[in-house]
Amino acid sequence: MTKSTRGPLFLILFSALMAGAGNGISIVAFPWLVLQRNGSALEASVVAMAGTLPLLAAALIAGAAVDYLGRRRVAMISDALSAMSVAAVPVLALTFGVEIINVAVLATLAALGGFFDPAGMTARETMLPEAAGRAGWTLDHANSVYEAIFNLAYIVGPGIGGLLIATLGGVNTMWVTAAAFGLSIIAIGVLRLEGTGRPDREALSESVWAGIVEGLRFVWQSKVLRALAFISLVANGLYMPMESVLFPKYFTDRNEPAQLGWVLMAMGIGGLVGALGYAVLSKYISRRATILTAVITLGLAMTVIAFLPPLPLILLLSAVVGVVYGPIAPIYNYVMQTRAPHHLRGRVVGVMGSLAYAAGPLGLIIAGPLADTAGLHATFLALSLPMLLVGVLAAFLPALRDLDRTPPRPAEG
Repeated sequence: MTKSTRGPLFLILFSALMAGAGNGISIVAFPWLVLQRNGSALEASVVAMAGTLPLLAAALIAGAAVDYLGRRRVAMISDALSAMSVAAVPVLALTFGVEIINVAVLATLAALGGFFDPAGMTARETMLPEAAGRAGWTLDHANSVYEAIFNLAYIVGPGIGGLLIATLGGVNTMWVTAAAFGLSIIAIGVLRLEGTGRPDREALSESVWAGIVEGLRFVWQSKVLRALAFISLVANGLYMPMESVLFPKYFTDRNEPAQLGWVLMAMGIGGLVGALGYAVLSKYISRRATILTAVITLGLAMTVIAFLPPLPLILLLSAVVGVVYGPIAPIYNYVMQTRAPHHLRGRVVGVMGSLAYAAGPLGLIIAGPLADTAGLHATFLALSLPMLLVGVLAAFLPALRDLDRTPPRPAEG
C-alpha cells in the first residue's frame, strides 16, 4: 500500500499557483500594452482574441498530448513554451527597440501563449485524482483546493500585473510573468507520482487523431458532460470580453491601471472564497442549483456593471461573481474525473476545455468594435442580457439533474 503523503499534491498546487499567476499578469499586460499605444478597444480585442483563438484547437491537442506523452512531461514543456512567449516581449524590446512591440507582435505572442497554456492546465488537472489519493483527501476536497489555488493565482497575477505596470511598465512586467512559469516548471520537475510518467500505449488508440475522436465521442455520448459544455461555451463567450477588453478599456480611458488590477483581484478573491467553501456548500446545496445560481447571478451582476457605477460597487459585484462561480470548476472537474476512464482522462478534460473556449473569440470580435462605436454601457448590456437568458434556459436542461446522481461507474486507475 502506498504511503500517504501530501508532497505530490502540494507540488501540483504550487505549480498551478505559479502558472496561473503568470497567466493572470498576461491578462492585464497584453491589452494594456495595446491600449497604451492608441486607446483602441478594437485592437485590444484583436490581441485578446489572439490569446484565446488557439485555445479551441490547443485544448483538444493538449488532452491527447497528456494521454499519449505523459502528464508530467507535458506540464513542463507547456510552461517552458509559455515562459518563452512572454519573455519574448522584453527581449524584442531590448534588441530592436520598444517600437517593434506593435499590435501584430503582441497578437502573435499572445496566440503562442494561448496555444501552450491548455496543455499545462490539462496535465495538472489529470494528476489530481492520484495526488488526492496519496494525500488521503477526497476528490471533492482536492478539486476545491485546486480551484481555490487557481483563483488565488488570479488574485496575485492581475493585482501584481496592474501594480508592476504602474511601476515598471508593461514591457518589463513580462519578466515577472516568465519567472512565474519558471517556478512552475521547477515544481513539476521534482514531482514523483504514479500515473504521471510514460502512459500505457496498449490502452491508447493507434493514432492521435483517432484518440481525439474517441474523446469527442465520449463527451458527446455523456448527456451531463454535453450539457455542461453548452453552458461553458455560451457563458465564456459572453464573460470573456468583459475581463479581457471592457474593463481594460474602461480603466485605460481613466488612466487607472492599478484599479483594473483591483477589480480582477476582487473576482479572484471571491472565486477563492467560493472554491474553498465548495466542500462545505456541497453538503447543503445541489450541484445543479449551484451552477444555475452562478449563471443567473453573473448575468445580473454584469447588467448592473453595464451602468458603470462607482468603483466600490464594481468591486463588490466582481467579488460576488467570483463567490458564486468559485464552485463551478470543482464541479466540472469532479464530473470529468468520475466519468472518464484513466486512459481517456486527458482527452475528456481537453475536449471540455476546448468547447469552453470556443465562443471566446466570437465574443471578443463583437465586443471590441461595439465598445468603440456604441460605448461600454451598450456593450455590457449586449453581453449581460443573453447571460441571463442562458441561466433561465439551463434550468430546463434535464441532463443537469445527473450532476447529483451517483456516477454510472468510477474512473479507472
